[in-house]
Amino acid sequence: MDKESIDTSRFKHKKVFCNQEFEDILAGIITCYHSIISNKIPLPSNDENHIRDIILYEYLKNKKFKDEHYPLYNYQFDLETFEKDGRVDIRILSINPYLGDYEYYIIECKRLDNKNQDGISGLNGKYISEGIVRIVSGIYPTYKKTAGMIGFIVAKINIDQNIKSINRLLKILSNTNVQQELKKKEISLVFDFSYCSSHIIKNEAQYIYHLMFDFSNNIIECS
Repeated sequence: MDKESIDTSRFKHKKVFCNQEFEDILAGIITCYHSIISNKIPLPSNDENHIRDIILYEYLKNKKFKDEHYPLYNYQFDLETFEKDGRVDIRILSINPYLGDYEYYIIECKRLDNKNQDGISGLNGKYISEGIVRIVSGIYPTYKKTAGMIGFIVAKINIDQNIKSINRLLKILSNTNVQQELKKKEISLVFDFSYCSSHIIKNEAQYIYHLMFDFSNNIIECS
């Protein structure tokens, strides 16, 4: 079912969606981003898995870091869990309290750069077709009507302008079931580039949070 076949008017929400639990987790992940920036950790331009692994193993699986950053210590962060026809980058499972093996949030990570920003074959297009669409189609699950994505920005761009490009592509690409395009959603007072979009999934509005991490100053070119 594509977005053209859905009457989204009956799903209009009256207030801005807020999943406070997930937003608190994302705020903790934002502290990982700030640490990578302040410590000038070198990152490859062409390997999103390497960047994700630094966030995961140096921070989200680091007991000392988690204990210092509420509420990260309440969650287990897993790498690349299998979901139907794909592998999601990060699984977030509650451990305090433990709710079960199938009660978890997911985050999908994608690189973004300054090439072909308005084209479906560029990384913005892949952010949608290999990220958003996989959530909307049910390949990747939502939990409490929520999922997350992180854009790893590996080249200099104007982030807000790039969000406009992503939103234009949302209207072009099929199967996005978009109800509300990416809009600013404040999660942390010290981070400006968080957004939320809503999509019709299983006949109801569900939500994807988006964090845009600008790593362009950390990038090293790999041979």
